[in-house]
Amino acid sequence: MSGSLRRVWGLMYRHLALYRRSWPRLLELMYWPILQMCIWGFTASFLVGRAGNPAVAGNTAIIAASALLGGVLLWEVALRSQMGVAISFLEELWSRNLGHVFVSPIRPWEMVSALIGISVLRMLTGVLPAILLAFLLYAFNLFAMGPIVVLFFANLMVMGWWVALGVISLILRHGAGAEALAWSVLFGLTPFSAVFYPVSVLPAAVQPIALALPSSHVFEGMRAALSGVMRWDHLAWAMGLNVVWMAAGIWLFAAQFRQARLRGALLSIGE
Repeated sequence: MSGSLRRVWGLMYRHLALYRRSWPRLLELMYWPILQMCIWGFTASFLVGRAGNPAVAGNTAIIAASALLGGVLLWEVALRSQMGVAISFLEELWSRNLGHVFVSPIRPWEMVSALIGISVLRMLTGVLPAILLAFLLYAFNLFAMGPIVVLFFANLMVMGWWVALGVISLILRHGAGAEALAWSVLFGLTPFSAVFYPVSVLPAAVQPIALALPSSHVFEGMRAALSGVMRWDHLAWAMGLNVVWMAAGIWLFAAQFRQARLRGALLSIGE
């Protein structure tokens, strides 16, 4: 194993050891995705029940309920990915470990790689049980849409990562006062992400904001896939936008990290 991979694994193992010895941490990873899925699953069941006989009402209510559950589960992918990176970084701050990490040979990109690796594991630990319960409780199979679900997952994970890099950059710039953004930024983007409704229902002035986010294209593609139509144009837009936003997130993180190191903030941040 090369030196870089060993360092990345060492950073990841530090966080994995915390979860291995703390069942409340593992439970917390699964708690919110399962809770969200149950709440919206009951709502979807209510909508289908109100639709009456599917032969009379058509499949509209069933498709709407599936879109609701699919939106909840896929949005949790973005949320857990973003929080996996941001919270893991904050744990380094809370333990006053950031200065110790960077007096070692570890480079910033190695730490970001480790945070992303932990984010993937946290996301899978939280979201997969919710997907399983959605199938057991509501007979909703997210993977019935086919392999395209993997592309939905990938795009939403990448979106979570660049949002987290933006949050970390703000924490490096403004200190502990910006920590609350780790929980709130992506929730603030929910209305523009078209999670539960198409972009077309948004006001005309807001639609350009929604279309600039990869998530809105993912969810438009998901609703089309539930109707049996593959909208590859939406996936292409999602991928392209993720490349642009990820590049911006990396640039912002690198700039703020460099400034924090020059100010000596890596030792005092959070105080």
